[in-house]
Amino acid sequence: MSGDRVGIVAPGRKVTAADINTAIKTFASWGIEIELAPNLFSEDHSYLSSSDAKRGDDFQRMLDDDRIKAIICARGGYGTTRIIDKLDFSKFIHTPKWVVGFSDITALHLRIFNLGVESLHAIMPVLFDKPEYASSISGLQKILFGQDISISAEASELNKSGIVSGKVIGGNLSLLVDSLGTPGEPDPKSKILIVEEIDEHLYKVDRMFTHLKRAGILEKIAGLVIGHMTALKDSDLRFGETVEDIVLNKVSEFGYPVAFKFPIGHESPNLAWRHGSLMTLTVDENGSSLSPVRHV
Repeated sequence: MSGDRVGIVAPGRKVTAADINTAIKTFASWGIEIELAPNLFSEDHSYLSSSDAKRGDDFQRMLDDDRIKAIICARGGYGTTRIIDKLDFSKFIHTPKWVVGFSDITALHLRIFNLGVESLHAIMPVLFDKPEYASSISGLQKILFGQDISISAEASELNKSGIVSGKVIGGNLSLLVDSLGTPGEPDPKSKILIVEEIDEHLYKVDRMFTHLKRAGILEKIAGLVIGHMTALKDSDLRFGETVEDIVLNKVSEFGYPVAFKFPIGHESPNLAWRHGSLMTLTVDENGSSLSPVRHV
């Protein structure tokens, strides 16, 4: 990866030069050349980084440019789904490259997975200046430079034990539910599903897991991993169930392993993983882990 060129683009929320300055310096220290999307710092919109047309053009340019070896999404927020259906992935399929990000970028991960291409669920440039994310940045570097990494989590008495291997998919819970009925809806059969969430009411989290169950997603997966469930809120009339209660209520009839407290999502650490790759989920009394399945 050293000497390669990567592009930074913002498919959703607005970003400033100051937001990504630390990331640019970090990438340079890795020997990576940076190309910024032409409309990255546009003032076209009060919330979005630029108009839908310009954001779409920026991302399409990165997809089609053979010099760009990875597309780094500057931040999440909202807006990726407004442009995703207008993107042409035909050249990308034949010459794939890493697409990196999380949160709103889940929409891209799921769409790309359906094209048979892996992507990187990982930290984004707006977080590079926060010291607590050092291990998350290191994990991204390792994968970009060709290393496989495993992720471990502490034990939880609410975990459901088991060992299973399968392709890992998912990301942000809201974006996963939002994908249903679209070209980004994944085939859940025999997959290990990873979900995380931020800033939602508990009853809405329950509604989304209920939706996944009603849509047949939860009955078909091989395993379930729950990442950071950050800054969740309760309503004035308390919902009265924890995230663990909500999840276990929905999957109690299924025999697959379930792992809570995974270091993935909107908190530190947010460790990198290859979306769509084959991994083994191990859950026992000592904790849980996701390990790459190495092909012999």
